[in-house]
Amino acid sequence: MESDEFVPPPECPVFEPTRDEFSDPLGYIAKIRPIAEKSGICKIRPPADWQPPFAVDVDNFRFTPRIQRLNELEAETRVKLNYLDRIAKFWEIQGSSLKIPNIERRILDLYSLGKIVMEEGGYETVCKERRWVRVAQRLGYPPGKNIGSLLRSHYERIVYPFEMFQSGGNLTQLKSRQLYDSEEKDKEYKPHSIPLRQSVPPSKIINLGRRANRLQPDPEPTEEDIEKNPELKKLQIYGAGPKMMGLGLVPRDKALRKKDELPQTLVVKDSVGVKEEPLSPPPEPDGDLKPAGDSLQPDVKPESPSQEEPCTKMTMRLRHNQSNTQIVDSFVCRMCARGDEDDKLLLCDGCDDNYHTFCLLPPLSETPKGDWRCPKCVAEECTRPAEAFGFEQATREYTLQSFGEMADAFKADYFNMPVHMVPTELVEKEFWRLVSSIEEDVTVEYGADIHSKDFGSGFPMKNGKRELAPEEEEYARSGWNLNVMPVLDQSVLCHINADISGMKVPWLYVGMVFSTFCWHIEDHWSYSINYLHWGEPKTWYGVPSSSAERLEEVMKKLTPELFESQPDLLHQLVTIMNPNILMGYGVPVVRTNQCAGEFVITFPRAYHSGFNQGYNFAEAVNFAAADWLPAGRRCIEHYRRLRRYCVFSHEELTCKMAACPERLDLNLAVAVHKEMFIMVQEERKLRKALLDKGITEAEREAFELLPDDERVCDKCKTTCFLSALACYSCPERLVCLNHMDELCPCPPERQYLRYRYTLDELPTMLHKLKLRAESYDIWAGKVKQALDMEDGRKRAVEELRALCSEAADKKFPDNELLYRLRGTISEAERCVSESAGLLGKTRRHAGLPKMTVAELKTFLDQMQTLPCVLSQIPEVQAVLSEAELYQRSAQALLQGAALSPADPSQIQALLEQGTALAVEAPELEQLRGLLEQGRWLGEVKRALASAGSQVTLEVMRSLMEAGCSVPQSAAVEKAMAELQELLTIAESWEEKAGICLEARQKHPPATLEAIIKEAQNIPVQLPNILALSEALSKARAWTADLEEIQNGEHFPCLDDLEGLVAIGRDLPVRMEELRHLELQVVTAHSWREKASKTFLKRNSCYSLLEVLCPCADVSSDSVKRSKWTRRVRERERVRDCSLLYKSDIDSLGLSAQDLRDPGSIVSAFKHGEQKEKEGIRRLQEINLSKPCPGGRVSEGEGSGEAPPATTTTTTPLLPCPSVCVCGDPPRPPMLRCQLCRDLFHSGCVPFPKLLPQTSPSPASSSSSSSSSSSPSSSIDRAWL
Repeated sequence: MESDEFVPPPECPVFEPTRDEFSDPLGYIAKIRPIAEKSGICKIRPPADWQPPFAVDVDNFRFTPRIQRLNELEAETRVKLNYLDRIAKFWEIQGSSLKIPNIERRILDLYSLGKIVMEEGGYETVCKERRWVRVAQRLGYPPGKNIGSLLRSHYERIVYPFEMFQSGGNLTQLKSRQLYDSEEKDKEYKPHSIPLRQSVPPSKIINLGRRANRLQPDPEPTEEDIEKNPELKKLQIYGAGPKMMGLGLVPRDKALRKKDELPQTLVVKDSVGVKEEPLSPPPEPDGDLKPAGDSLQPDVKPESPSQEEPCTKMTMRLRHNQSNTQIVDSFVCRMCARGDEDDKLLLCDGCDDNYHTFCLLPPLSETPKGDWRCPKCVAEECTRPAEAFGFEQATREYTLQSFGEMADAFKADYFNMPVHMVPTELVEKEFWRLVSSIEEDVTVEYGADIHSKDFGSGFPMKNGKRELAPEEEEYARSGWNLNVMPVLDQSVLCHINADISGMKVPWLYVGMVFSTFCWHIEDHWSYSINYLHWGEPKTWYGVPSSSAERLEEVMKKLTPELFESQPDLLHQLVTIMNPNILMGYGVPVVRTNQCAGEFVITFPRAYHSGFNQGYNFAEAVNFAAADWLPAGRRCIEHYRRLRRYCVFSHEELTCKMAACPERLDLNLAVAVHKEMFIMVQEERKLRKALLDKGITEAEREAFELLPDDERVCDKCKTTCFLSALACYSCPERLVCLNHMDELCPCPPERQYLRYRYTLDELPTMLHKLKLRAESYDIWAGKVKQALDMEDGRKRAVEELRALCSEAADKKFPDNELLYRLRGTISEAERCVSESAGLLGKTRRHAGLPKMTVAELKTFLDQMQTLPCVLSQIPEVQAVLSEAELYQRSAQALLQGAALSPADPSQIQALLEQGTALAVEAPELEQLRGLLEQGRWLGEVKRALASAGSQVTLEVMRSLMEAGCSVPQSAAVEKAMAELQELLTIAESWEEKAGICLEARQKHPPATLEAIIKEAQNIPVQLPNILALSEALSKARAWTADLEEIQNGEHFPCLDDLEGLVAIGRDLPVRMEELRHLELQVVTAHSWREKASKTFLKRNSCYSLLEVLCPCADVSSDSVKRSKWTRRVRERERVRDCSLLYKSDIDSLGLSAQDLRDPGSIVSAFKHGEQKEKEGIRRLQEINLSKPCPGGRVSEGEGSGEAPPATTTTTTPLLPCPSVCVCGDPPRPPMLRCQLCRDLFHSGCVPFPKLLPQTSPSPASSSSSSSSSSSPSSSIDRAWL
């Protein structure tokens, strides 16, 4: 049946101790035990800074792991596999191989099929009542599809013959014989010793290859195949395995056979002895056999003379297998005692017995091929007890690195993803699916129970093998170091001298994914602690000790076959069972994932199991606290019933601790006293029974000096210590007194008692333990009397300290009484220290706050209630009296201040007096508030009543804030209300003024005047109102300036108008004049742009006024300078256009005031024209005086409308000055300008267009130039 999906059990408790709690390991475990013990296991997370270094020598660490086949670990799955192994052996020894059939794409669970059929009443009942459909449903198959018939056929073919052999139904006609001829069956079960647990070698009979081959599916026969084959139709037998007739039917009567069908009888002619068959009667003579006394005739006589001597298969077997001659009548069927039909006789390959094929039950329809075993041999093989199950060791030795590489590769390949990405939930579900599957055989390796004594612990150790680093010293001494915890003073195991591996000496565990530790409890039901050093998590399951027996009952109930062969199976750590199954039967199970750096604690008799999520390294050890002793005694009784060997003697351990009670921890002494008392009472009773039996001889024996195997009870395997019974006649035997009647059959006179202590010595030891245990009671009485003052007397602090020191010296455990004593001493010391600070004013010097009067009263009460004498109490009482007197004075003043204002000087005096006190009186704060209240009210009054000056908003706001911190009263509240009202009104007008100043929507002056006028009534200085008033004043001034300009004698300048527009736009006042002025400015700009387009060339270096005005400096080189200035400034990308043009003042030579007078402008213009004409004449004269090389120049007209006239002029040879725009000397051909008469190279200026032949005279040129609209030369206009 398919198992349901695994459901994780609930989580176990998880504890996170503080650093102080973590310092006492066993104390903390005892503290959490009431909670954690209910779950069986718990997890502890150490403080974050507790990280021990990994101390294993990784390079030299080598180990050989165990091999674990997962589906053999689970109890129910192992039962199924063992069943398949037995049934496979059953068929294999009969010459057939077992192939497990598939139904509905699932391997048929033969074990569950046989079990369910038996639960339904057996094969006959199921067939008779037609319950095969119900069997199919219980196996989890869907209804329909004729699955019931298929199950019946498979059961009849495979399971039913095996069940018949198991029940012995096929041996009813055989006489019983000893199954083991050479071995006597050992009725006594011998459990495995502790060091060899989990190391039982696997069975040599089980062949994993064969097991895998059984699971290969065979094709299922169809209904058509069954109908066509009459044998299949009749017997419903198909598939793998032998085909046998009439399962459960009576063999066919031989008398019905025809005579000619009977085989010929062989007669061997020889004189030999007859082979004796003690297990069957001698054959009776009949017509086919001819008796001849002790011999047979030497020749073979066939019944028909015409037939030749037959040579049947039986004859060939006889000749082949027997070296000596045989007597024919000795080869008879063991069932029917007849020897006829020898071709139907089968010779067993195991015992050489003979059987007819039709005499077998069930009968065989044909002779099987290969080896064949008779029913007796089959029964002998199938009933042979199974070998103990265990893990075999791997053949390869690993290092940590090689094992990790193998483990990570296995996990990554199995889950097809990186190992760190595989969820723990997925691994957990897959693990429980694998262990429950009989089809999938997954094998893993586990480095378990590696001795740390041989390979080194993961924790640092002070063993002298290597020097520890400073950071390792702390962890080497820590009680959580697994090498230290078992030998702590509070641990019971520290009193065992031997280093018990796994209990006192840790074991190491190197795991991989799916590697498992099975359900078990610790040896002697002790505690265990496991620490995961590093690696992937380890998943744990735990069952509390209260349900341990329930778990054992469930596992025995579900898998009784396993416990029949191994009664202590759960002690071998080789069997697990699904937690969901256990929980279904009422067993409480918890789980947890132990991560690296975490501890897992298991409690006494708490079953636990689990598996590893991946590659990791863990370390574990046992320990035993005082509360373990009763559980350890019950464990010995349990071992006695199981006949299990002990790891150590519980009696010896208890007596060893009792021998030195002063070295015991108090809790341990109390527990040992209780345990010793029970042991002494039991020993008295047993020795009395021994005397009643008549055994009087006794001798002392130091059992602790004997090896354990020499003092083990022969009956229960318990290690003896207090006493044992021996016999002079049987010196090799020894029993404990619980089995005194089972030592030997010798008379009591031959038996004697071997004892360790006399009955008088045991009470003495018990008394010493009692004194040790009662020493605490005496001490506790003294402490209780002192703390509770039962005698009405207070003790000195020194007496209490002495009691505390006594507890430390005698190692009394921490308890409530000791905590109370320490608290009282600590409280007394604190009171003394506080008193010294209070009286000596050290608190103020140290910067600590003073006590309040209430705290001083509480402090004084504490001092008076302490059960010890304190000399500082009177002085503290005096301080309190002084403070109370001051309080009364201050309260009187405060009550009067509520009716009328108090005098500030009186308040100040009380404040100074209160400050000088050693305590802080509550009235001090009230007095400070009252003083601060008066100051604030005065400030408010001065601010609001000040004449001639208004208070600002900031002052009002600061007064409001200060008023909130002042203690409230009616006067304060009234002043706050007035301030708030005034502040609200002021902020409202301030907001209105701010809106007007934003200039989003300008308001007319009348509106602004109204706002300002209303705001002036508020006695608060408003910045926005002031700004608005200032803006209004500027607007009025601006209007006056505009009117002055417009109403003046002269026209306004454009620059002045533009400045007024810019100023008016910035004002937050709406002015109608601004709109008209802006229109005038826009109109002026429009006219100037049109004039510029008309009179200015593109990219001209002259301004419009320069072009329109006469050129007064025409004879100078201003033109060249202007061009040079333009080029330089263009190259430097100067953006200030005002620098490229001359101002109007420079152009006309007038002042700004003159520019406003039209007459001055006209007069200056006429004067400029006259200067221009004179400059042209001077320029012509200068240029005409320049010599021209070659004597020929071409003269051009400035207009360029006609080709210039060419004239030839002879000039004298003079030094050649620089000419032309390039400044080089003249060189032909040269051109002469008609206007300025200057020379130019023909290559530097454009050649003039053709002009009429008549050239104007210089006079006409001068007159034309004077009337030109541009002062520039015509050569500049024509060529440049």
